[in-house]
Amino acid sequence: MSLVYVALGIWAIGWGINIWIARQKAGRWQGLVSATVFGVTLVIMWELIVRGLEVSPVILPPPSMIAGAFATSLDILRADFVQTFIKGALTGYAMGCTAAFFTALAIDRSDFLKRGLLPIGNFVAALPIIGMAPILVMWFGFDWQSKAAVVVIMIFFPVLVNTVQGLDAADKMQKDLMRTYAAGYWQTLFKLRLPAAAPFIFNGLKIASTLALIGAIVAEFFGSPIVGMGFRISTGAGRLELDLVWAEIVVAAIAGSAFYGIVALIERKVTFWHPSQRK
Repeated sequence: MSLVYVALGIWAIGWGINIWIARQKAGRWQGLVSATVFGVTLVIMWELIVRGLEVSPVILPPPSMIAGAFATSLDILRADFVQTFIKGALTGYAMGCTAAFFTALAIDRSDFLKRGLLPIGNFVAALPIIGMAPILVMWFGFDWQSKAAVVVIMIFFPVLVNTVQGLDAADKMQKDLMRTYAAGYWQTLFKLRLPAAAPFIFNGLKIASTLALIGAIVAEFFGSPIVGMGFRISTGAGRLELDLVWAEIVVAAIAGSAFYGIVALIERKVTFWHPSQRK
């Protein structure tokens, strides 16, 4: 129990440091330092509480054990990362976002598609992925192609809906001004409507970046070759190798966070003119 009291003391110290940081002059460093202090404090508390209460590693392994599994399983983790993230998630993300963008352009040109396709899209988006994944695995096989198909279905309609809304974001007066300049549909699209839609499109892309990896991992629960994050998590939990399972979760969390951060960074560079990106 003494380790538990030490953990509570470390939590109090971390709390005090974050309070002191919050009182300093506002700057970029505050958010980074606060998040770092909070994360380090949480990991130390996790280690001390698990060891102090003698929690079984089957229930919750300490961070040191997870780090050991991470260090000794780098080859396995690398192969799982390539199979799930590179082949399944990224391929499905690229295909789904591209298809959603061009479908949004078609909907923008056709009132029939706008009235007919979007309600169907809302219906399909509400379908449980747990029900769709086994069907797609049967259709496309056990390799990464079926995982990419699951990702496409998961991200297609969030990107589609955001893009369609973005294309209608331009002000009516701005559209009238383009017409007075005798601008055609494509000139108005590229010079006015797509720039106005960029924040909406990137909002859909950021949502899709988090859904892509989740969809690929869940799809691997229903059939995959003997490689992949979902396969490893499923088999590791069955073998009570919880340290390896947590190591896979850490890799997935880092990959998903980095992917989201890259999309957000691109958004900041592309939509620097938007009020949400101004300082």
